[in-house]
Amino acid sequence: MAARLDGPGVSQGGLDLERFLADGFALRRQLASYLGLSIEQLDERLPRSREDLASLHPGAVGFDPQRVEAFYEQTVGTGHLLELAAWHLGSADYIADTLRLQARFARGTVLDFGGGIGTHALAAASLPGVERVWFVDLNPHNRAFVAERAAGFGLSDRLSVCRDLEDPGLPRCFDTVVCLDVLEHLSDPSGQLELFAARMDHESTALLNWYFFQGFSGEYPFHFDDPAMVERFFRTLQSRFLEAFHPYLITTRAYRLLG
Repeated sequence: MAARLDGPGVSQGGLDLERFLADGFALRRQLASYLGLSIEQLDERLPRSREDLASLHPGAVGFDPQRVEAFYEQTVGTGHLLELAAWHLGSADYIADTLRLQARFARGTVLDFGGGIGTHALAAASLPGVERVWFVDLNPHNRAFVAERAAGFGLSDRLSVCRDLEDPGLPRCFDTVVCLDVLEHLSDPSGQLELFAARMDHESTALLNWYFFQGFSGEYPFHFDDPAMVERFFRTLQSRFLEAFHPYLITTRAYRLLG
C-alpha cells in the first residue's frame, strides 16, 4: 500500500500534511530569514509578488523563447521565491492534494524538476519509501534556499540540489519524476517530456501538470500558449505515456511509459 503523507509514522523531519497546512513547512519564517527580512516586511511583499514578477517579463510579443533559461536563472532573482511562496501559502488546500498524490506514488529515486521553493522535494525526502530526492532548478536562489531548508529539517543527506539534468551526479534513471507548474514556462515542453521519458523505466511514475494559458487578463505573461506548441505537447504526451488513475480532483496527472 502506498504511504500517505497524512498517515501516522510516514514522514521524517516532521514534514507531515498537518505541518504543511499549518505553516507551509515553516515557509514564512525560513523565507524571511533567507531574504534578510522581518516577517512583517515579507508579509508586505507577498501580496504583490505575482505582479512584481510579471513586471520583469517583456510580455508575449517581446519575449525571445531562446531567453527562457536566462530569464529564470538571472532576471527573476529572488522574485520567483516570493511569487511561489505566495502561491503555496494562498493555495494550501490545493497544494496539499498534490502532496497526497506524491505520497501515493513517490518511491526510490525522485526527480523534482523545476522544484521552486522545495515544498514537494522536502515532502518527498520525508517519505520512508523514498531513498533520495534530486531537486533541479535553474534559479540559483531557489537552489540555495531549498538546500538551506533541507539542512534545517535534517534532510540534507536525502536531498541534493542541481542546476539541470546534465549534472553528472544525477542517476541515469528515476523511479519518480515530479514536474509541477513548470511545463508552461518552457518553449519546448514536448521536448522536455522526451527527456523525462529517457530518464524513466517502465516501473517509473511521472507526476505532471501544465497551464498553457497567459490568463484572462494577461496576468501570466511568462506562460507559453502557442497552439501549435500545445498540440505537439499533447501528441507527445499521448504517444509516450499512459495515464494512471488517481482519486484526487486536481490538475496534476500520473503517468507511466507507454508500451
